[in-house]
Amino acid sequence: MRTEEVAALALAKVDNDRYVLSNLLFARIKELGLGAEPLVKKNIKKDKLADIAMLEIAEGKITLEKIQDAPAR
Repeated sequence: MRTEEVAALALAKVDNDRYVLSNLLFARIKELGLGAEPLVKKNIKKDKLADIAMLEIAEGKITLEKIQDAPAR
């Protein structure tokens, strides 16, 4: 699947909200960088973490359940 197609599917999974998509991507890329196993059949050493995270979102393996407010300081 082409990158543009994966991005379009991922964007559709978050109701076309680019901000939500970028936040999900950032959070998942961070997890992958810290050693989390990919939820799709990709090689973490060969493929870019952003591509892996985008594919996970496009396939519905990563979703946004809720947003929590930061604790008051």
